[in-house]
Amino acid sequence: MAFTMLLWHPKVFAFMRQLRYSTLMKPLIAGNWKMNKLPSESETWVRELTTKLQHIDHTHAEIALCVPFTHIASMTNVLVATVVRLGSQDVSAHDSGAYTGEVSASMLKDLGVCYAIVGHSERRDYHQESDAVVCSKAQAALSHGLIPIVCVGESLTQRDAGQADEVVVSQLNASLAGISLDKADDLVIAYEPIWAIGTGKTATAEDAQAMCHTIRETLSNLYPNLATEIRILYGGSMKPGNAQELLTQADINGGLIGGASLKTPDLLAIVEAGK
Repeated sequence: MAFTMLLWHPKVFAFMRQLRYSTLMKPLIAGNWKMNKLPSESETWVRELTTKLQHIDHTHAEIALCVPFTHIASMTNVLVATVVRLGSQDVSAHDSGAYTGEVSASMLKDLGVCYAIVGHSERRDYHQESDAVVCSKAQAALSHGLIPIVCVGESLTQRDAGQADEVVVSQLNASLAGISLDKADDLVIAYEPIWAIGTGKTATAEDAQAMCHTIRETLSNLYPNLATEIRILYGGSMKPGNAQELLTQADINGGLIGGASLKTPDLLAIVEAGK
């Protein structure tokens, strides 16, 4: 009886939960280059990165680079025999047809892409992508064997109004509506507080963990048997200086890295911080 009570002590339970996550999941360090770097310079940059990766301990983490569509073909040839996986920054909700400017999941899969970011706050804001559109894109990615990185997050106005949890839970439920999973590795969630993207501001580790825990609880309602193994990334200005504190939180299983992923030393430092 005493042993059972000990297991359910909050600190012991938190430790056991962290141990369970750490044994099941490798942290995912996913760089989001956004609209940066030329195709002609990206190949050299990636070769430098993969060379330097050989000199650090990186086996504890999975590394991905989500790059512009124009870069994918050339980078596939460079990354094919490395530990770095390739991702896109968006994907069409359509399989094929008269959709000028769109890139389908099957096209990306054919090029060796593994991940596709969907619902990034910049797409939601600048292109007015609704949760329904995000859901359609996630479904398209899954149907062709890509792993969607589904982004959710609140604005500063929403956080100051005490609506952060409500907004994020609503986005998550709507963005995953009707989506079934065969296994936990088929989906990644990225929590990106909008007010911390590209501003230099960062949620405290405690704030980030609290929201990621809320996301985990929401996932447990959607996918009861898989929720503890679905990776949740933090995506709000993660840098070498704050990466370790963020990556050691119980419900944070990696990072969606913006500006720091464009700098080789910073990206390598973040990878090492996930140990």
